[in-house]
Amino acid sequence: MLNPSSENSLIDAFERIPVHIFPTLEKGSQAAAKEIAKLIRQKQQSSQPCVLGLATGSTPKSLYAELVRMHREEGLSFQNVITFNLDEYYPIDRDAWQSYNTYMHRNLFQHIDIDPANIHIPNGELPKESVKEHCAAYEKQIDDAGGIDLQILGIGNNGHIGFNEPGSSIHSRTRLINLENSTRLANAYEFANISEVPRLALTMGISTILKAKKIILLAWGPAKAPVVQKAVEQNVTESVPASLLQTHGDCSFYLDEAAASELTRYKSPWLTGEITWTPKMIKKAVVNMALKLGKPVLSLTNNDYNEFGLGDLLVEEGDAYEINLRVYYMLRDSITGWPGGKPNATIPAHPERSEPYPKRVVIFSPHPDDDIISMGGTFQRLHDQGHDVHVAYQTSGNIAVTDEFVTRFLDFAVGFEEIAGINSDKSEKIFEDVRSYLAQKKSNQVDTPFIRGVKGLIRRCEAKATCRYVGIKEEGIHFLNLPFYETGTIEKAPMGEADIQLTIDLLREVKPHQVYAAGDLADPHGTHKVCLDIVFEALRRIKADGDDWVDDCWLWLYKGAWQEWNIDEIEMAVPMSPDQVMQKRYGIFIHQSQKDMVPFQGSDAREFWQRAEERNAATAALYAQLGLTHYAAMEAFVRWHY
Repeated sequence: MLNPSSENSLIDAFERIPVHIFPTLEKGSQAAAKEIAKLIRQKQQSSQPCVLGLATGSTPKSLYAELVRMHREEGLSFQNVITFNLDEYYPIDRDAWQSYNTYMHRNLFQHIDIDPANIHIPNGELPKESVKEHCAAYEKQIDDAGGIDLQILGIGNNGHIGFNEPGSSIHSRTRLINLENSTRLANAYEFANISEVPRLALTMGISTILKAKKIILLAWGPAKAPVVQKAVEQNVTESVPASLLQTHGDCSFYLDEAAASELTRYKSPWLTGEITWTPKMIKKAVVNMALKLGKPVLSLTNNDYNEFGLGDLLVEEGDAYEINLRVYYMLRDSITGWPGGKPNATIPAHPERSEPYPKRVVIFSPHPDDDIISMGGTFQRLHDQGHDVHVAYQTSGNIAVTDEFVTRFLDFAVGFEEIAGINSDKSEKIFEDVRSYLAQKKSNQVDTPFIRGVKGLIRRCEAKATCRYVGIKEEGIHFLNLPFYETGTIEKAPMGEADIQLTIDLLREVKPHQVYAAGDLADPHGTHKVCLDIVFEALRRIKADGDDWVDDCWLWLYKGAWQEWNIDEIEMAVPMSPDQVMQKRYGIFIHQSQKDMVPFQGSDAREFWQRAEERNAATAALYAQLGLTHYAAMEAFVRWHY
């Protein structure tokens, strides 16, 4: 846990709520679970019930997994626990996959020894005329239980807690609320499409939440960083409901480093006290100052440094002119048109080695289109510059194919057999069975293995077509079909031994000099994170086993469709011309099943090619704003040292 080590430390001087920062969400979840377990056991010793307020969504899943582990392995009993959930969609069947009732039983209740009578979740099945009475009764149940001892919260990208949207009163109680479109979009990954996300929800009020004796808010990942900063460091306002937690006497935020990245202690640590001015920190400070002031790096003055709180940097490093040059050269040297290294050249500051040439390269693509979406220009350039490029598609991506695409392709297969003069009776029967199944399929129903296979085949064909478009040979295309993904639902299994071994086998087969992997931890589905953890673990084991080639293998991380690296973090930026941008767009278009509206799209309504182009253009524009050459677009990478 990364916290101030001294009472005199100013590192958290800007924070109005106690913040605990952990290296990973797993570590943060474990710490929160220990707090819950300690409270449960204290209450057990005094023969008292322990009343917990519980949250749902992706954030607390690892917390609940840790509580289940503690129950199974450490004997933590929940027999004295009474729970009240924050919220529930309305209307929704309690047994629907997306309902929070189902979520809680799936992730926690069915795995522990809690008394079912002690579980309380708002009822999304009630007729509307009964909702007010139900909400009042829910409040009374909380009061009758003695109030909530510990409330667990998440935080929405717009600052909501529970489903209390911006503008919710600090005096609000449990009620039916209209969901903002941004919230519905953020939760759309749980549903086939946005139209299926309920427009209403039942939620505890802010007043109800603030009555809890203790509150722990969990937030993981860079997508939560901006709103965490608003809630923790800015003024209390009902337009950011989480900021109202500043008024509570015992509230803490548990964050991973990514979610804490916009806090002053991370964003501008020089404002919180003395720091060590490493080259990385100098680059971060100067780049942030230049962007905030709207100036090129080489135009910054001593006065700018002093007014931006960087006077100490001038004292340590000298005149602004010299510092500006150092940072400018760091930015300039990160730009290269040779992502595999420039052969027969000695460039000491180049992001990649010139030798060996050509390099063997493995691009890990979590889904069958992340390669072209996230690094399509670099992908093409590595091939064109003569490297031996392999693409490893880690998952089938089958859940992101609509049912309509299945019927379209099966219809084609049947028609093809007719044209070719092949007896198609069996195929026709399969097609009719599938069409009948899909016509009766419920929103929470899992596809049959056959349908999942067809959906996976559709994406596999698109991926192979993309590789042919780039010029990759058949032997360079690898489909790992990692087992953790194959649940048929948005909820995936944890990383398993089979996933790691499949990855190890491929890496040992190719023995790459370069590996590219998706470092995008903002993926709302979590698939990218699991895929990255598998790559990390595979490389760690190979290194531990003493394989000599792995010491010469460099790992570069790219961002997926959801976010881009901060410009001060970028270690390799590969520019693209307007023609190369169009070439990448056409490569993305090959993935026809992912165009227009796709299932589980997340909170961004743009198509993937639009996200990629706008993100790449924005990266190029930032370099230009800092005084570098203005390219049409740039793909960005960070090197990971394992």
